[in-house]
Amino acid sequence: MEPLIQTGHPPHTATYKKNRLPLLRIFRKVALFIVIFTLSFHLPNLIPGFYQRDETIKDILGVLERHPTDLANVTKEELAEVIYEEALRHNHDPKFILALIAIESSFQNWSVSEQGAKGLMQIMPYVAESLANELGIEWSGDQTLFNPCLNIRMGIYYLTQLYKDFNDIRLALVAYNCGPTYIKGLMEKKKGIPLNYYRKFVTSYQRI
Repeated sequence: MEPLIQTGHPPHTATYKKNRLPLLRIFRKVALFIVIFTLSFHLPNLIPGFYQRDETIKDILGVLERHPTDLANVTKEELAEVIYEEALRHNHDPKFILALIAIESSFQNWSVSEQGAKGLMQIMPYVAESLANELGIEWSGDQTLFNPCLNIRMGIYYLTQLYKDFNDIRLALVAYNCGPTYIKGLMEKKKGIPLNYYRKFVTSYQRI
C-alpha cells in the first residue's frame, strides 16, 4: 500500500521556475518602458525651463550693462540672478522690476532722493528696516540699502505686499512711489488717484 504522504521532492518545481523567469523579464521590460515613456513627456519641459532661465538672466544683465550702475561686473551678474529669482518668487515679470528700477533710480545704486529714499529701488530707511526684519535680513543701518541684492529683495517684497493690500497693480505702483498711507487717505476721501507715476512706469516698461 502506498503512503498517503509522499516524501519525495514536489514534482515540476524546475519547470515552474523556468516558466516564472520569462514572466519576470517581461514585467521588468514593461516597467522600464513605462518609466522611459513617462520621462519622455517631462524632460522636454525641464530642459527649456533651464534654457529660459539662463536666457532671461542674460537679458537682465544686458539691461544692467546698458546703464551706469556704478557696480562691478561680477556684482551685476549676481544682481541679474537676484532680480530673476526674486521676481519669479513673487510672480513678477523681471522686465516689470527693471522698469521700476529705471524710474526710481535710473539704475544708480548709490542714488538718494530728496526725501531720503536710497538704492536701486529707492526705499525709505524706516520702511526698509521693517522689511528687513520680516525677511530675516540683518539691518546695518541705511548702508544696508546700498547693497544692491538686498535692496532688490526688499523692494520686490514691498511691491508684492502693496499689490496684495490694494489688489490693483496701478494703485500698488503709485503707493510704492507716494506711500500707501497717502493713497489710502485719497481713497477714503474719494479723491482721484494721481496716475502720472503709473503712466511713467508704462513708458519705462515699453523701453526696457
